[in-house]
Amino acid sequence: MSFWRVLLAILCPPLSVIGKGCGSIVIVFLLWLCGWVPGTIAALIILNNPDR
Repeated sequence: MSFWRVLLAILCPPLSVIGKGCGSIVIVFLLWLCGWVPGTIAALIILNNPDR
């Protein structure tokens, strides 16, 4: 997980998970619409997943 991805996950979570697939973008975007904190947490979890 690079510094720039983490910074982007804090500022605009859907943009940080662009390379992880369409499903991840949609999930993070919907959570981001519900609130900034859930979207940021979801983006950081997806970025920290070593399997993807």
